[in-house]
Amino acid sequence: MFEDKVLVCKDCGAEFTFTAGEQEFYAEKGFQNEPTRCKACRQARKNAARGERVMYDAVCAECGAPTKIPFEPKTDRPVYCSNCFAARRGN
Repeated sequence: MFEDKVLVCKDCGAEFTFTAGEQEFYAEKGFQNEPTRCKACRQARKNAARGERVMYDAVCAECGAPTKIPFEPKTDRPVYCSNCFAARRGN
């Protein structure tokens, strides 16, 4: 029923594929219009609307490497860099 379509982003002019799965999702949600922006431009637009994210400096409790985190660190809880955090979660 649905077939992949190649669309052109209205912001950057790049071609992007509106997949059959995405079209099915749009139909299920009742969306009437096709997307007009590529994924990168949609994400940039969301980030711009949300505002700049404040990042805080911290030191990883596991390896001691400097890292940045999106919340203000507290002294009573350990903070981990991305690699150590992923290792602790088993990823």
